Amino acid sequence: MSIIETHSARKPRIAFFYWVVAGIMLVLTAGLFYRQLLSQEAFTERERLQNQRRILIPGPRGEIFDREGRVLVANRPRFSAVLYFSDPGLRREIRETALKLYRDVRDGKAQRPEKGYTNEARFRVVKKYTDLVGRILGRPVEVDRRRVERHFARRPILPYHIIEELSPTDFALLTEQLPVTSPVQIYASTARFYPYGNAAAHALGYVSSTLDFPRESMPGDDLMTFLNKGSVGRNGLELQFDELLQGKTGSEIWIVDPSGFQVELVKNDPPVQGHPLYTSLDIDLQMIGEQAFGDREGALVLLDARTGEVLAIVSRPDYDLNDLTPIITRDTFADIEDRGAWENRATRGLYPPGSPFKLITAMAALRAGAITPETEIECRGAIYVGRKRFVCHRRSGHGKMRLADAIRVSCNVYFYEAALATGVERIAEEARRFGLNEPTGIELPHEITKMIVPDPQWKRATEGYGWVKGDTANMAIGQGYLVVTPLQMAAFTASLARNETRTRPTILRRDNGMPVAVANNRSIGLPPRDRQAIIDGMEQAVQYGTAKYAAIPGIRLAGKTGTAQKRTPLGTLELAWFVGFGPIEDPQVAIAVVVVGEQPDEANAGGAVAAPIARKVLDVYFQKHPPHSAHKPKVAGF
Repeated sequence: MSIIETHSARKPRIAFFYWVVAGIMLVLTAGLFYRQLLSQEAFTERERLQNQRRILIPGPRGEIFDREGRVLVANRPRFSAVLYFSDPGLRREIRETALKLYRDVRDGKAQRPEKGYTNEARFRVVKKYTDLVGRILGRPVEVDRRRVERHFARRPILPYHIIEELSPTDFALLTEQLPVTSPVQIYASTARFYPYGNAAAHALGYVSSTLDFPRESMPGDDLMTFLNKGSVGRNGLELQFDELLQGKTGSEIWIVDPSGFQVELVKNDPPVQGHPLYTSLDIDLQMIGEQAFGDREGALVLLDARTGEVLAIVSRPDYDLNDLTPIITRDTFADIEDRGAWENRATRGLYPPGSPFKLITAMAALRAGAITPETEIECRGAIYVGRKRFVCHRRSGHGKMRLADAIRVSCNVYFYEAALATGVERIAEEARRFGLNEPTGIELPHEITKMIVPDPQWKRATEGYGWVKGDTANMAIGQGYLVVTPLQMAAFTASLARNETRTRPTILRRDNGMPVAVANNRSIGLPPRDRQAIIDGMEQAVQYGTAKYAAIPGIRLAGKTGTAQKRTPLGTLELAWFVGFGPIEDPQVAIAVVVVGEQPDEANAGGAVAAPIARKVLDVYFQKHPPHSAHKPKVAGF
């Protein structure tokens, strides 16, 4: 019997494996399809996030101009000596230095560095080029190891600054002597520049460096981002209008290698400079105000009486704004602090207004019917209020005085009597009508809000005891609890010039020639004869009275001087005041000046100290803006 072997073409076991392999291939194909096609976008996005970096570059700040278009705040080029760690030559030198260091350690020629070969090599290379810069400049340049490590860890794509700011001499030496192939580069940026130094320092303000600057709606928000330092306003107009002055932030998007260094720039949106700001200041008037004030402490405010525009604003002591940019050194900060120069005395200095407040007392007394322009009050040099003696500055007395005469010679007794007949409530109400109890609302930051127009309710709430007639006498001549700012007194004077009760000062140019609208503004409400008596007294004060040192030939000015007292830890200082406006027939400009005495109990009369300062500023104003009626005869009755 023979055995015949038969073979079937179908092999079920092998076919099973065919199906397994086919299934595996199908799964791989589907996976590959998913990865390559359906997930391509996700992988591309992941690759983009890993391989791209964004650098943000703040835009230059907008410039600030005076009313005639002259630059008050600009941007100047700022040059630094830097190293880019992404530079191929520098990276190669770091690798070679690390390799040599490794060999020296291996051969026993050096100790193993604490923080690794690469970190040590990086520091040595940075020090090498720092020393090179120092040799060229002829002075040692320090390098801080921790600063190098911190920069590389946090901002390797940005330049490392060997010297933050080069002087013109440094710049010339480095550009002349650095080898063409040197990794040390000159990096250009901008810093604030103040052409007039300390002029209007408190009003213009200053900036400081920051990494917090506008960057909304910038491309690449999801990328790792590195920031170049920008600037932010810290005081004055730089702070108040920071958003306007800030430029549009630019950006660069780079492809980087695995080490995080730039390879290719793929997108570049350049920064754009911020908007300009046009102020109401007149730098000619500002500079003469600065010069006239000298080194004395105090403030000056010059307003356009028609619009409320600030033409000049001086606060002393002050500082050179260029000393605060791009950084404030410890020595500079300490000096400004020691001199008390941070404070803007025009908007934040609180002073008793002294005799200029007699104008308020006069208006309150006239409106109350306590006096008329012809009312005569005899001054014998002093009066008793209760058991306290209140003196006049002329101890022998002025004799019989009418209102215009009392203003001309600034007779205290006249206003003591007028105030006692009027009552403190009406005087306080009159002061509040002119806004002396509240900030002016000027577009400057930090205007003080603690000015005081006292009355019996205020004293009871604050001091805990009642008002007495002596308080009224003190208030009548601008003393006692009453304190205001120089800016408020300038605004009051401008209001008086226009026969209105409110002026809102503005430091922005008013191209339309119209004043800023102010709530509660209305006519003073005096009959023409009554108001004229006040103006006549102020004009006579300038012509031949206490304010004669403010007189300007050919210009009819109305002025009022004053001397107030301010208690300090060192003793009582006298405050010299002058307020005025002109020309009387068509008021264009109003001014307030206060000068703080230098020594306790030292004479510091407003007529001798403050009035000459005002005259110098007003003289320049009228040279620039001569009134049409400057040489016309005085109009009768005005």
